[in-house]
Amino acid sequence: MFFNLPTLLTWARIVSIPLIVGVFYLDGVHESTRNITATVLFIVVAITDWADGYLARRLNMTSSFGAFLDPVADKFLVCAALLVLVHLQRLHAFAALVIIGREIAISALREWMAQIGASRSVAVHMLGKIKTTVQMIAIPFLLFDGRLFGLIDTRLWGTMLIWIAAVLTIWSMIYYLQKALPEIRAKAR
Repeated sequence: MFFNLPTLLTWARIVSIPLIVGVFYLDGVHESTRNITATVLFIVVAITDWADGYLARRLNMTSSFGAFLDPVADKFLVCAALLVLVHLQRLHAFAALVIIGREIAISALREWMAQIGASRSVAVHMLGKIKTTVQMIAIPFLLFDGRLFGLIDTRLWGTMLIWIAAVLTIWSMIYYLQKALPEIRAKAR
């Protein structure tokens, strides 16, 4: 369904991306206020990712359109946040390139595997879920860019976590490519 509650939450995630990015371009707003606002927005929007999936299953409102749109919204959100962080010099461009490049490559691989009827071989794996979790913790830390509760240096922890996410990104990409390779070889004959 194009407009049910879970899908509307996914659409809201997409619509919110310019708000998260735009916070950093507001004139006359103190940097710490921008950081806190963007962090809170990102966290709230990231929670809708869990909520839309939960509601879709719970209310029996799953749809092929929702299954398509949900990962697109996630990728838009993550890519936008990574680009902002590179622009703010809180994230090395190489880490962002690895993460964004993997998302593009695996999305293309999944599309191609679906076309040849082998989408199960590249279904979401726990490694990809762990990568996403680490990434979704790292990004708000880097957006916040300060001391949380006066104790936690979020830039330090965010930087360490985003590099861990980059390593997991490469590892999960290799995993998905290995799973797809037998199907690719079979179709190449």
